Amino acid sequence: MTLNRFATDLIATTWRDDLIPQLCQYIEIPALSPAFDPDWATSGHIEDAVAHVREWMAARPLEGMTVQVQRLEGRTPLIVAEVEPYGPDGRDGPAVLLYGHLDKQPEMEGWRDGLGPWKPVLDGDRLYGRGGADDGYAAYASMTALEAVQRSGGSHGRCVVLIEASEESGSPDLPAHVSELTDRLGDVDLVICLDSGCATYDTLWLTTSLRGLVDGTLTVTILTEGVHSGGASGPVPSSFRIMRQLLDRIEDAATGAVLVPEATVAIPDHRVDEAAAMAALLGGGDEGAGERFPLVPGARTTCDGAEALLASTWKPTVSYVGADGLPPTAKAGNVLRPMTAIKISLRLPPTADPAAAQIALRARLTDDPPYGATVTFGRSEAAPGWNAPALEPWLRAALDEASASVFGGPVQLMGEGGTIPFMGMLGDRFPAAQFVITGVLGPGSNAHGPNEFLHLAYAEQLTSVIANTLDAHASRQRGA
Repeated sequence: MTLNRFATDLIATTWRDDLIPQLCQYIEIPALSPAFDPDWATSGHIEDAVAHVREWMAARPLEGMTVQVQRLEGRTPLIVAEVEPYGPDGRDGPAVLLYGHLDKQPEMEGWRDGLGPWKPVLDGDRLYGRGGADDGYAAYASMTALEAVQRSGGSHGRCVVLIEASEESGSPDLPAHVSELTDRLGDVDLVICLDSGCATYDTLWLTTSLRGLVDGTLTVTILTEGVHSGGASGPVPSSFRIMRQLLDRIEDAATGAVLVPEATVAIPDHRVDEAAAMAALLGGGDEGAGERFPLVPGARTTCDGAEALLASTWKPTVSYVGADGLPPTAKAGNVLRPMTAIKISLRLPPTADPAAAQIALRARLTDDPPYGATVTFGRSEAAPGWNAPALEPWLRAALDEASASVFGGPVQLMGEGGTIPFMGMLGDRFPAAQFVITGVLGPGSNAHGPNEFLHLAYAEQLTSVIANTLDAHASRQRGA
C-alpha cells in the first residue's frame, strides 16, 4: 500500500523549503567532470560539490545512518551513505542501492538572456542551471524519500546511497570504488537510479534500456605545417577531405546508417512492441518526433513514431561532437591546414559489446590511411549499455500503485538513448537484482546543452514514488 499523506506533505515541504535552496547553491559550483577539467584535483570544484552534498546528507534526521567520503588515490571521491533497516518490516537482507552523481557537463554556449550554467534561476516549476537535473537532485531526492519513509511510520530495508563524481566522464573511477565496497555492499536485490529521463511530465516513466558508447578523437595529419593553399592544394590532399573519406567508412552519409557490424544487434521483439506502445501513448504512431527537439524552421527529423524511438534507443548512431585544427571562419586564411581532428561519439545498442565495437571502429578508421597520411584514434573510451530484466510481479505492482497514487495512472516503459555505465556494471555484478531507473530529463530539460532545467514538480513526485517503492521492498522482504 502507498505511504500516508504525512509522507507526501513532508516531501512537498522539504522540496520547497530545503531542497530548492540547496540545489541553487549546488548549481553555482562549476564541478566539471574530470574529462572536462583534467586539473579537478587542484581546481577544487568537485571537492566543493562533494562537501556541499555530503554536509547536507549527514545532517538528515535518519535513524541508523552513517555518511562518509571514500577516497582512492588518483580518483574522484565517492559519497557513501548507509542506512540500517527501519520499521516493522525492515529486515537486514539484501540491500537497496540508490545511485546518483554530482559531476557536471561543460558550460555549452547558447544560454538564453538571464540564464547561465552556474546561475540558478527559478521560473515557476523550472530551476535552470547546469547539473540540477543531471544529476544533482538525485542525492537530495533519495535521502528525502528515506526520511519520508521513517517519519511516516513506513519501513525500508538496508539502504546504501552512492553519489559519484565521474559519471559524465564515463564513470572511470566507479568500478574501483565499488570493488572497495564489496564487503559493505553485500548482496543487492534492488537498484534505484534517478539519472534517466521521462517522455512526459504527467506520467511515471521507467527506463528499460540504455545505449552503450564508444568515443574517441580521430586525428588526420598530412603536413608538418600549414602552407599556402594556392600552391599546395591539388598535389596535397586536404586533411579534411581525408577525414571525410575515413568517416565514410563508418557511416552512410545519406542515411546515417552505421557501417560497423559490431555496433548493430537484433532488436528484441518486446522492445519493438514497447516502442510502438510508447509512440501511441505520445500521440499517434507516426507523428511527434520533431516536436521533441528544437529544430530550425523547415527542418525535419529522419524518422517518426516508433521508428524514431527505436532509432534513439536500439540502433547505433554516430555523432561528431568536437573538432580541432579548424580556425574560426573570421580568422581563416587561404591555408592548407596540416591536420584535422574530430571527436566521434558512437552510441551502441544496449546489448552490443562495447570492447568489440571499439576495436572494430579503430581498425576501420586507421587501417590503410588514404595517401599515407598519419591517422590516429586516441583518447578512446568504451562503456556498456544495459537491458533491464523483466519486472518481478511485486515491483510492477508496487510501481503501478505508487504511480496511480502520485500521477493518476500506471507506470509506462521507455528505452533511453543515453548511457549510464554504472548500470551495465551493476547488472553484471548483481544479476538477480531488480532495477528502477527513472529521472527528470523530460521534454525541453536539455541536459548537456544550454538552458538545462530541473522540473521541480516532477522531481517532487518522483521522490514520493521512491519512498513508496522502498516501503514496498521492505514489505516484500518480510514475506520472502
